[in-house]
Amino acid sequence: MGEQHPYFAPMDNASADPKMDSATPPALGHSMSPTDPDNPQNWPTAKKIYASSVAAAFTFAVAFGVTSTTVGIQGVMMRFDVSMTVAILPLSLFLFGVFFAPIITPHLSERWGRSPVYFMSLPLFALFILGAGLSKSFGSLAVCRFFAGFFGGPCLVLIEGTFADVWPARKTVTYYSFLSLASYIGAGSAPLILGYVLKTEDWRWTQYVTLMLALAAFLLGVGLPETYPREILRSRARRLGHTINLAKAESGVTLAEMAQTTLFTPLAMAVSEPVVIMVTLYLALNFAVLFQWFISVPAVLHLVYAFTLQQAGLAFIAAIGGALVSMVTSSLLEAVFSRRGHQGDMSAMAPIENRLIPAMVGSLGMVASLFWIGWTAKPEVHSLSPIIGTGLYVWSSMSILTALVSYIFDAYPPKGTLSALTLMACVRIICAGWLPLVIIQMITNVTGRWTFSIFGFIAAGLVVVPLILFRFGPSLRARSRHSSPMMAGGSHKMEHQTDEEMRTGVGSHHST
Repeated sequence: MGEQHPYFAPMDNASADPKMDSATPPALGHSMSPTDPDNPQNWPTAKKIYASSVAAAFTFAVAFGVTSTTVGIQGVMMRFDVSMTVAILPLSLFLFGVFFAPIITPHLSERWGRSPVYFMSLPLFALFILGAGLSKSFGSLAVCRFFAGFFGGPCLVLIEGTFADVWPARKTVTYYSFLSLASYIGAGSAPLILGYVLKTEDWRWTQYVTLMLALAAFLLGVGLPETYPREILRSRARRLGHTINLAKAESGVTLAEMAQTTLFTPLAMAVSEPVVIMVTLYLALNFAVLFQWFISVPAVLHLVYAFTLQQAGLAFIAAIGGALVSMVTSSLLEAVFSRRGHQGDMSAMAPIENRLIPAMVGSLGMVASLFWIGWTAKPEVHSLSPIIGTGLYVWSSMSILTALVSYIFDAYPPKGTLSALTLMACVRIICAGWLPLVIIQMITNVTGRWTFSIFGFIAAGLVVVPLILFRFGPSLRARSRHSSPMMAGGSHKMEHQTDEEMRTGVGSHHST
């Protein structure tokens, strides 16, 4: 997907269609003219909202599926006679399947557009979710969960590209907070809803309810228009019998080029790019701790406060509330600081370092929440205390994710951005799948108090990451071989350069 410098050049009878008139040059780095009515940026607001809502619904359904099995752990243990750690595997295996999505989805979307990938991904996801629900052996359950994640993962990746196609770059933090909300609420809703379903049904209904949500999302998306500008141009040219001349996709054309962009370059960045290394490490901790809550919260609330499965599910209301508050605060901070960054020129982009402000605030909340939860989850303290602390963590987590990913969107030219986002997504997904497998052992061996204190100390050390990027980000990027002098300046005076060049293809990585 990083199809960033494509220039539309109709070859035959171009003037027959005013939309394709070469006399109207496209914006720098974008394949569609900013005045082209087919440009998703120019769609009516209702059409933009519909496309965004469909992407969010697909993401919600898949995110719900990620955590759905955590509610049925006891049922899985009894049905297949396995340990708790093994029963947690369906959660981790799903995430390990999602791991491949950031690597392959950009190349699929570049060739066929976003809509076909959505409608290939969700039905295959639903098929394996059904298989998981019908599994007669634990091995079958494990395999189906892995492939449900593998095929559902592109929906979690594509939402970023869809939002980037239709919404302007000056609102990056705002729209990224909205798309993040879909995955956060989707994951948080599973224990809340399924706890009551399992009151009368067995663990298999965790998958059947997920299947119903996938079907509902699919029906909502039947009219989803294509939002990817390069595919819109290709389709229009085919329809009109024109020849189109688009520049080579930044994501690569040959297998070697594709592997270089989303495999080898990310690995190189992991040891050579200070900006990417810092952000990747911070988000790895962020997601590892985030997903372990789906295991530790029900366990701790049951052991310390004798909560039922249904009561433990209600505790996730605080997490959903934290995500909602993060969306509001991140959007407000962007509105305030982007206005100051414009310095009277509303056509200009504010310095991208301003996008880091939600992370600066959220980093303090993350540290506070981890110590708060670790030291107040005890019988003599009301159960609302650790529950509210979890909500604070989720607020912090989403604020940090929104800020750091939005920053990386415009920190590098298209190919470098795609590689950086791939690395960041893959590492945090792996960590999110690993920590839930060991969290119960950690709490048992070193106590919950010190388990979460360890996480708090690590988070405290990472508080400096957004501060370092805010102060030294431009100079660090200027020294990068993946950067360019214009982007290293940290401020973009030509909105369409970031609005389209950086997003219409590159903005296609998950917010898992």
